[in-house]
Order: sequence, then structure tokens, then C-alpha cells
Amino acid sequence: MVDEATRYSDADLAEFKVIILNKIQKAQSDLDLIKSAYMNDLNNGTDDTSPTFKAFEEGSESMSKEANSQLAIRQEKFIRDLKNALFRVENKTYGVCKVTGKLIGKERLKIVPHATMSIEAKNLQR
Repeated sequence: MVDEATRYSDADLAEFKVIILNKIQKAQSDLDLIKSAYMNDLNNGTDDTSPTFKAFEEGSESMSKEANSQLAIRQEKFIRDLKNALFRVENKTYGVCKVTGKLIGKERLKIVPHATMSIEAKNLQR
């Protein structure tokens, strides 16, 4: 368990929980959109057009599906990271840098609520 002096207060954790829950909801909505675009047939009515145009269209469709697949994978990881952050809020270890053991700045956590390292620790990685 993290020492009381090196953790955020229950009020702060409640505030972070709201931020994280909102981000999860938005991220899930975005993921649903990406998946629906990926699953979509993407047939733009090119059935009766020239074979050359259809070939370009099919190539574009493959690239688009690949790009959407990559976006979906990244979005799923983002959601997983946010859910892990929510778990850390629940067990009151949220906001503690996994490298230095110090509190991650509030402003950083408001912008990147799934952060597990302080700026100091991130800079040490470079």
C-alpha cells in the first residue's frame, strides 16, 4: 500500500475517476465508430463502373480497412489503459509514478489520465 503522504486524497481520486469514466465512454464510442466503419461493406456503387476504377477502389478499400484495424487496436489499448487507471483509483494507488514513487502532477493526469510515469521518469527513459 502506498504511504498516505504519497497518494492523492479521496476527493482527488473521485475527481480523477469522473475524468477517467468520461474518457472511457468517449473512447468506447469512438471505437464503436471505427469498428462500424471497418465492418462496413464500403461498396460505393462502383459495380457498374470501369474495371480500372474498380481496381483502384478495391485497393483503397484494403488500405482503409487496414488503417481502421490499426486504429481499432490502438483504441482498444487506450481503453484498457484507462480501465487499469480506474483500477488504480479504486485501490488508491492512482497517480503514483511507477519509477520514482512520487505523485504524478495533477495537470498531467487531467490531460493523460492513464499516465503511470511522471515527466521526470519519462525524461529518464530518453
